[in-house]
Amino acid sequence: MIEIKGLYKNFGDKEILTNVNLTFEEGKTNLIIGQSGSGKTVLMKCAVGLETPTKGEILYSGRPFTHSSLEEKMAIRKEIGMVFQGGALFDSMTVEENVAFPLRMFTNMSKSELDDRVNFCLNRVNLPQAHAKYPAEISGGMKKRVAIARAIALNPKYLFFDEPNSGLDPRTSLVIDALIQEITQEYKTVTVVNTHDMNSVLEIGDHIAFIFKGNVVWTGDSNTIISAEVPEVRDFVFATPLMKKLFK
Repeated sequence: MIEIKGLYKNFGDKEILTNVNLTFEEGKTNLIIGQSGSGKTVLMKCAVGLETPTKGEILYSGRPFTHSSLEEKMAIRKEIGMVFQGGALFDSMTVEENVAFPLRMFTNMSKSELDDRVNFCLNRVNLPQAHAKYPAEISGGMKKRVAIARAIALNPKYLFFDEPNSGLDPRTSLVIDALIQEITQEYKTVTVVNTHDMNSVLEIGDHIAFIFKGNVVWTGDSNTIISAEVPEVRDFVFATPLMKKLFK
């Protein structure tokens, strides 16, 4: 479980997050949604330690993270897997080397153990034949799957995804959504997804937090968001003619 308690974040005089209180449970896909500039990316950066909150606390399975020592933070960070918006693969490394990177950095695995783990992770994301390819040689959807394979290499307890479907076609987006949900349920991870994709919201939104101008204005799930009465949420959900046609 990840708990966010009374979180504020300022950049100079500008308050980006205001008294954010959220709980993300294991085995569920927890979505953070909202318009661009709402503060959802800043919230995720605070959660993984890329930004320091102005006030408040973040706890991982009851362990303080925000105000803990560097040693304590590093112990928690080793349990976190992160998939960045662009995949953030190393262009000079093969697919196999990208997935192996965190294993080489944080474990003392033998070569055979490392190879076995890389093979397992790539098979898990349905890329059994991509080991020797470079990022420039594979599609956008494959890059996202390689990034997921790398994120799960250390068998993390917590998984974060920043706009995982950005730049992908609808069919590939469905594949990525299904993969995220499968991994979450299979490994009982605490999974947090930052997205603006309504297909993802409806397909895998076990727990959804809607942020507007730095405030959490609604929480629910994929079954209740369609009937949400909060004006900002309704504007977001029914922003496209297709959604209006399907549900209004």
